Amino acid sequence: MATEYGQGYGSHSGPGFRGAGADERRHRLPAPLRAPIEARSWREFGYVMLSFPISVVMFTFTVTMFSLGAGLLITFVGVPVLAATLASCRGFGSLERARARALLRLEVAEPEPLRMKGHGALAWMGAVLKSGTSWRHLLYAVLHFPWAVFSFVVALNVWAYGWALLTYPLWFWIFPMYGGQGGLQLYGDGTHSIYLDNPFEVTVTALVGLLFTMATPWIVRALTTVDRLMVHGLLGPSKLATRVVELESDRGVVVDTAAADLRRIERDLHDGAQARLVNLAMGLGLAKEKLTEDPQAAARMVDEAHGEVKTALQELRDLARGIHPAVLTDRGLDAALSAVASRCTVPVQVEVDLPSRPAPAIEGIAYFTVSELLQNISKHSRATVAMVDVWRVENRLMIQVTDNGVGGADVSGGSGLAGLAERLDAVDGILVVDSPVAGPTRITAELPWRG
Repeated sequence: MATEYGQGYGSHSGPGFRGAGADERRHRLPAPLRAPIEARSWREFGYVMLSFPISVVMFTFTVTMFSLGAGLLITFVGVPVLAATLASCRGFGSLERARARALLRLEVAEPEPLRMKGHGALAWMGAVLKSGTSWRHLLYAVLHFPWAVFSFVVALNVWAYGWALLTYPLWFWIFPMYGGQGGLQLYGDGTHSIYLDNPFEVTVTALVGLLFTMATPWIVRALTTVDRLMVHGLLGPSKLATRVVELESDRGVVVDTAAADLRRIERDLHDGAQARLVNLAMGLGLAKEKLTEDPQAAARMVDEAHGEVKTALQELRDLARGIHPAVLTDRGLDAALSAVASRCTVPVQVEVDLPSRPAPAIEGIAYFTVSELLQNISKHSRATVAMVDVWRVENRLMIQVTDNGVGGADVSGGSGLAGLAERLDAVDGILVVDSPVAGPTRITAELPWRG
């Protein structure tokens, strides 16, 4: 893990900053002037225009079929009709998600699939009727229709009036007299009429059209914001389903992490202490054979075996500390983190302000998080000073590790920090990395407080 963290330092490349400059040069026009000609504005306008005919079909079909199915519930025929209606609404939902993805650039995950208990038509109808996703799709088909009508009327009128008034000087020049009138009639009754026919009035009309044209994209954007909320809230997965997926993913991370830790412990035992103990047994056996023939050589071999025993004991202590340090169990985070900081090659100031001790599992995760971060600082940061702060905010345990090193730490996929972030996420934790090039680096970890 430490290796990937070191690779993260200096990972911010020059082309990224050149790209930002290119965007700034490309967007020399201010946003109000740029919006009417942007592709995003036209995509959103097209979305609103398409919403009207699509919503008419969805609303008409849904209301008709649902009414038919509800009316036929006194017979068994109503059940398959309602099931077919809900299934069709799910199909409409797929179309709407695809349309939102293409025109609004809104990524909405597919909702949870049907959970059928058994096989056959009856099982399928039961799953459709019991699915909350199906009923949310039906609700979308009903609620979207009045909103689609409203947004269609507003967007089309604002867009049409804006461009018509903006281009009024052009078509006034092409058609100076149309139908015997000298220009656009602003007001008229039986005795008085006002026409926009002189240069000043034509200019003012064009300026008003310019204001309408610049405002149209923002009005359409506000309208599509409601569409985004409806698509995301009614056509996406429910919060419960999303939470279940997150928990399943976190469970997989926990299982993989535990398996990796077991493999690491087995490897360290096999390659370290176990190999030394085997050599120790062989050395003592040879010393026993030479004890009568060559006492001095036997003494040397016993002395070497004594050194091997000390090394093996130290490796076993390090391994036990890596599993769960005794000082953490006996004295808590303050003493355990101070012990870790004392082994760091950089001077580390540790401040722990906790009213009580968290749950052992959270305490252990906090300890190993700080331990990994301090190892990365020792090996890769080139810092001269570091600091560890631990405190509690409401029901969260906060950890912040800072250093004045070279910076550039990156939590992108494949790095050691990414693995640490996955471990924290498995217990509803968060890892935030703030590490600009040239430093300083500030890494904040947030864990749930469980007393």
